Amino acid sequence: MTERGRGDVTQERDVLAIGPSSVRWTGDALEIDIEERDKRLGIPWQRRVRGKVRVFPEALNPVSYALDPEARHIWHCLAPRARIEVEMKQPALSWKGRAYLDSNRGNESLEEGFDVWHWSRAHLSDGAAVCYEGRRHDGSHFASAIRFDRHGVPESAPLPLAAPMPNTLWQMERKTRADRGHASVIKTWEDAPFYARSTLASRLYGEQVVAVQESLDMRRFTSPIVQFMLPYRMPRIGS
Repeated sequence: MTERGRGDVTQERDVLAIGPSSVRWTGDALEIDIEERDKRLGIPWQRRVRGKVRVFPEALNPVSYALDPEARHIWHCLAPRARIEVEMKQPALSWKGRAYLDSNRGNESLEEGFDVWHWSRAHLSDGAAVCYEGRRHDGSHFASAIRFDRHGVPESAPLPLAAPMPNTLWQMERKTRADRGHASVIKTWEDAPFYARSTLASRLYGEQVVAVQESLDMRRFTSPIVQFMLPYRMPRIGS
């Protein structure tokens, strides 16, 4: 992925295009067309990344949630349950599986609002569950658990016990919620100085689940060394 200027962004009712890549609703699916080049430091050529992702919601949720008392940051779990189809041409790979779709919006940057957050979600037999917690930039804490039924209707749920997990190689702290406060890491998919995404095995509301979990540390993100490194990991094009 490459950061681009506002002149490379087009937004319409059902389409968002960023450079040559785009996201569009096609009736029953969200289609993501990917057309990028891998320009990371140390790669002597611009490796092409090209393909299509389709997300098919199985349930839609109309309710959004404020993550702070002033509602400067809004989180919306659009599809707590979904199916996904991935067809990549470069590199050549394809797969199908379970998916989830949400969005965040706000009138200030994430680093202005938060220091740390931990998020996880899992498919349940009759719906899905999401746990969200963290520390805001003013030092206040937030934590909640939401269960969605098979139609996407949300309901506040008892917050399971905190389940600490081992730090990543970058020493990012990871935390989730689970029955009896225990979860194990199946695989770490993304390990960066300020962000981690993992697949977990745990028990949630009496069910054995495979969950996706992410941890974000905005204090690390704003550190001078990480800001120095970012343009090499995600080059900027345009103004």
